[in-house]
Amino acid sequence: MVLIGILSFIVDFGSVGKATDAGSQVTIFINGNAVGVVSDTADVEGMIREARKRIASTSEQLVLINCDIRTNARTDVFTKLDDEETVINNIYSVFSDNVLKTKEPVYEVKINEFTVNLRTVDEVHQLLIDAKKRYDEEDDFNVDLILDPTRELNVLTASVKRTSELEKDEEFAFPKAGFFSKADRLFYEALKQDVSQFHFGVKDLDFAENVEVVKTYADPERISTLEEAKELVTKEQEKSKIYEVAAGDSLSVIAQKNQMTIDDIIALNSETIPNINATIRPGDEIRVSSPEPELSVRRMEEVYYEETYNKPVEYIDNDNWFTNESKVITEPVDGFRKVVADITYKNDSEESRDIIYEDVVVEAVAKVVERGTKVPPTYLKPISGGRLTSGFGRRKAPKRGASTYHKGIDWATPVGTAVAASSGGTVVRAGWGSGYGYVVMIEHPDGKQTRYGHLSKILVKTGQTVKQGQKIALSGNTGVSTGPHIHFEILVNGVQVNPLNYLN
Repeated sequence: MVLIGILSFIVDFGSVGKATDAGSQVTIFINGNAVGVVSDTADVEGMIREARKRIASTSEQLVLINCDIRTNARTDVFTKLDDEETVINNIYSVFSDNVLKTKEPVYEVKINEFTVNLRTVDEVHQLLIDAKKRYDEEDDFNVDLILDPTRELNVLTASVKRTSELEKDEEFAFPKAGFFSKADRLFYEALKQDVSQFHFGVKDLDFAENVEVVKTYADPERISTLEEAKELVTKEQEKSKIYEVAAGDSLSVIAQKNQMTIDDIIALNSETIPNINATIRPGDEIRVSSPEPELSVRRMEEVYYEETYNKPVEYIDNDNWFTNESKVITEPVDGFRKVVADITYKNDSEESRDIIYEDVVVEAVAKVVERGTKVPPTYLKPISGGRLTSGFGRRKAPKRGASTYHKGIDWATPVGTAVAASSGGTVVRAGWGSGYGYVVMIEHPDGKQTRYGHLSKILVKTGQTVKQGQKIALSGNTGVSTGPHIHFEILVNGVQVNPLNYLN
């Protein structure tokens, strides 16, 4: 590949070496074509340089040439030597036939992985001005292209600064019509006394992405006009990003926050969110998409507003309650305040809010909640293995004497299988239980009870404290039973519930 101005050749001056003896000739080949016969390899480089100059004089742009130059020296008294001008013309002709493409000098603007090429640095500067214009209509901020001192190559970066480092004195005005109330006037006067500490409007502005500009060469079809570049850089496009689930979030809330549909979120997270009923928890990270331009603008605005507000919930810990138990001690009361705040936006989306001044007109009252700190007991399957043979609820054709509504679940298992306490607690029954056969019942700290029926042998006594997983009995086939199995129940407030909803 030959670059006029930055030329590189594949050159092989043959294995015979310099041809200087009488009758010796050097044949020059370019891309396999013989372009001339000379007497000395030393002449070849000069002829190539001259042909290069002639090619270069035809264009002010960068010219690429596919060029493989080789020579072959041999002794042949019958071969006629070519004059220098003929050889140069032949080399020029082959170079012309093998011009690949003319590249033009451009300024490449790189924004993350996105690039766009413009012809002049003035167009680059105007592109960046137009990108921030939407959020700086008064042109309070200026965009400069400065040399990056940390880079070895000449790389320009965008720098955004306020047009005047001296902030303008701005008269403060409340954003509302009508006469001020007495409280408003007092607040206004307080602000006027030290208005220099407030700079209402855009305080700071910069690009959210790093902008790099380098001078290079590009194919003409890859060079954009200023208007095309503005469209590419400022038009909002769907971009994927990671969203961390916050307390109170649901799929519908997250979809609304990111201007998406629930189906869109499921499609982007099919492995972790297979359907609309999938569980999401605070701290989970899910993929979302939102419309953003290639070049975003981050700005900080100082604003005044009035609002009702709430105080954070206050909690009183109760070590005797479980974490799923709570009680409201004090109901909340909304407050009212006047606020000056610094709000940071990325494009039109708020990123943070910092209150720098507030006048509380009505003090808010916090909601006070008493809550438990003990972790509720968990419930485990009482046997290892086994085959589920009967679920909870209504069933058809039960064994004679058995209820048509099954109040537990059954696992078929050989007689003598170890039965363990599903959760820790106190044994409240251990003995014969009519249709249950030999049965064990355990009371648990959270008020639930578990029952284990059709046992062959009981290994605990009434009043005994057992731990979760402790062996309490052996499975059997006693009572009203169709075969060796374990019958298991969980009771809440004395009523059987589906155990599968509680087992971990």
